[in-house]
Amino acid sequence: MIKTKHKSPLTPQVAVGAIVIRENRILLIKRNKEPGEGSWAIPGGSVKLGETLQEATERELLEETGLTINAKEPVYTFDLIERDHQGQIRFHYVIVDLMADLTGGELGPSEDAVDARWFTPEDIESVGVTESTREFLRKIRFIR
Repeated sequence: MIKTKHKSPLTPQVAVGAIVIRENRILLIKRNKEPGEGSWAIPGGSVKLGETLQEATERELLEETGLTINAKEPVYTFDLIERDHQGQIRFHYVIVDLMADLTGGELGPSEDAVDARWFTPEDIESVGVTESTREFLRKIRFIR
């Protein structure tokens, strides 16, 4: 029998994502850890106790990219549930994506991100983005 290296979470975690679009380019990070390790995705992360969605989004984006933003209202919410080969839950996130305006900083990845870049809709087709990111970008008509 193959054993897994993880424990199943006891409850879902709340996470946020920052949708930052500038000059028809969207900001994505290349994830440095699971879920989605090695894939390009909307930058973001877990909400800490006592943080608003906006505060968490602003903090996570700064930590992952070095950029500062003004996070706005939520625009998209979805579940990310990943199971192992035995059907045990590895990850369960309820993710709330918020639109955000860029206010400053210098773009550079952190330990949570291997890379951070601006992508045009055409660029998205040639890179490996997470399925949830691709679905969201279709919903907001950033890509087809």
